[in-house]
Order: sequence, then C-alpha cells, then structure tokens
Amino acid sequence: MCGARNMLLTMRDLGRRRRGVAAAAVVPPVLTVVLSGLTERLNLSSQVLVYLVALVAIARLCGMVAALVAAIWTSLLMDYYFISPVHTFRISGADDVIALVAFVIVAITVASVVEYSGKLSRRATQAAAEAAQLEAADRMRTALLTAVSHDLRAPLAAARASVDTLRDPAFDLSDADRTELLGAAHDSLGRLTRLVEDLLDMSRLQSGALKPHLEPVAAEDVLPRAVDDVPASPGRVTLRPPAAEVPPARADGALLERVLANLIGNAVKHTTSPIEISVAGTASPVTGAPIVEVRVIDHGPGIPPSDRERVFRPFQRLGDRDNAAGLGLGLALARGLTEAMGGTVHPEDTPGGGLTMVVALPAGSATTPEEDGTR
Repeated sequence: MCGARNMLLTMRDLGRRRRGVAAAAVVPPVLTVVLSGLTERLNLSSQVLVYLVALVAIARLCGMVAALVAAIWTSLLMDYYFISPVHTFRISGADDVIALVAFVIVAITVASVVEYSGKLSRRATQAAAEAAQLEAADRMRTALLTAVSHDLRAPLAAARASVDTLRDPAFDLSDADRTELLGAAHDSLGRLTRLVEDLLDMSRLQSGALKPHLEPVAAEDVLPRAVDDVPASPGRVTLRPPAAEVPPARADGALLERVLANLIGNAVKHTTSPIEISVAGTASPVTGAPIVEVRVIDHGPGIPPSDRERVFRPFQRLGDRDNAAGLGLGLALARGLTEAMGGTVHPEDTPGGGLTMVVALPAGSATTPEEDGTR
C-alpha cells in the first residue's frame, strides 16, 4: 500500500514538473506579446508587476524550479523588449538595472514563499486525510473487538457446551438428547462460520483484495441456491416466475449468490411476512443501458427513510437488537459485493407496506470491462 502511494506521489511530482517546464517556457513569451501591445498604456513598473503575478501563479501551480526558470526567462525578455535600448541586452540606465535586479530577487523570494506555503498546505491536507483514515480504522477496530467479544463468543460457547455435555460420562443421555445436542452444536458452528466469513469478506472488500470474475450469469438459476443458503427460508420465500425472457447478468455467480442470500436472510430475520423474489430485465434509469433487476420483497414494517443508508454501514443493527441478530454485516456486504461487480443495491417501499431491496446489475451483453482474479 505504501509503495503504491509513493509511486502515485512520484508520478504526480513528475507531471507537476513537466507542467512547470511547459509553463515556464510558454507563459513569459505569451505575456510579452500581450504587454508589447500595451507599451503606451503601461510603464515599466506596471509591466514588472504583471510579470510578477504570472511568476507567483507558476510557483503556486508548478513549483519553485519552474518559477526560477520563468524568472530568468522573463528578465531576459524584459531587458530585450522593454528596457532601453530595446531589442538589445544592454541596459543604459541605472534605474533600469536596479528595477530588473529587484524584479529577479522579489520574484525568486515570492516564489519560494509560495512554494513553501504550498508544501505546508499539501502536508496539512495529507495529514488530515491520514488522520481520517486512522479514525475510520480505529472505529472499525473497536467494532470488530466488540463483535469478537460478544457475537463470536456466543455461538462458540454454545457449541462447546453441547460438545462438553456429549463428552461428559456423568450424563446419561438418550438418543434424542444426543441428537438435539449435536444439532445445537452444528447450528452454532454454522453460525460461527458465517460470522467469520462475513468478517473476512468485509476485510477483503475494504482492502481491495476481492476481485470478482465477471461473466454472463442467469440470475434465476442463482436464486434457488441463495434461498437454500438461508436456513430459516423454507416456506417463507416465493420465487415469482419472470414476466418475460430475462437476459443474463454480468456478474460473479458465487458473489451474486452471497448477495442474494444476505438480502433474503435479512428479510427473513427482521420480518414475519412472506417474502417474494422477482427477476426482470429492464433499462437503467440513468444510462439507459440494459440491466437485470432482482427484487427481494417483504411486507414487514419497513425501514424509515432516515435509516436506509445507515443499515448499509458495517456493524450497524437497526434498533440495536440482541446478539442473535448477528454482526450487522449482511447488508454492508451485499452492497459492497454488488458494487464490486459493477452493480447497485438500494431499498424501495413495497406497495401496500414493507421494504423491497433492489439489486441491479449490468446485463450480460453490456460492454463493460471484465475483471478477472481470484477471490
């Protein structure tokens, strides 16, 4: 990360130097042409001030080296075109010599001050950005520690308690009791696995390490697998038949399954209403490009408009529910994974009451660059 940042800064410095050389070479002669047409209106002092303003601008935008080159170049042009005798590099008057030398000194001094203030400003901006990143990382670290201390310990403790009971010879357990304890351990370990996977995926998303493999994917084929990934979904989720032929989405099949499973699991967890899922091909309201929309529709209490963006932040659980509600990563992961595939996730009101989560992905025929990589 640091190497990439240093390389970016080096490239920016090279670009700034190139712009500085071009500005130092072009600005003084262009300004000289303009001032040559105003010799009857402007005296030498006014011309010096105009040149000085230009040099300050060059120093501010392009750096000290460019300003120094421009100052020397400008002094030669002033001597040749505006100081008597004109069109020669000789200076006849002592006042003109003093004016020219003073111009060079003032120009270099002002340019150095401007350059130094610019460096201080850039350092302050960089320090503020780094402080914001550290603050965000600290908030994430605090939330992660909270999750580890509460949400991860609960299923681990439940699984261990079940296993310890099964291993303890002091308990005379029936087959039904053993089956129940094994089921409890299995459910707890499954929940623990999902929590750890969520944490790892969120970490990879934020570090940029997750690279989707995009290809045409039939969303209606992914949906049954996503429903099966949600243990509490049987009997509550209905897949609407598509109204017309739906084009394939340009997506990563495994990531799309994870996105839909998270959205379905969130709806199952926070509502008691039936849940419907529809797939349709449509056009983007922004670009007009063909897209595939998957809608996860519930008829529960919904989410207030003021909280709809907050629920997509990591470690956010609306209403501060108990630890059984999970880490609060489901919606954040769903949005992050979808955006990594070039799509969007947004909530809408369900007609008649409730909430609809809309996943929009480019259609498979859309001309978007393919990203290949490993997850």
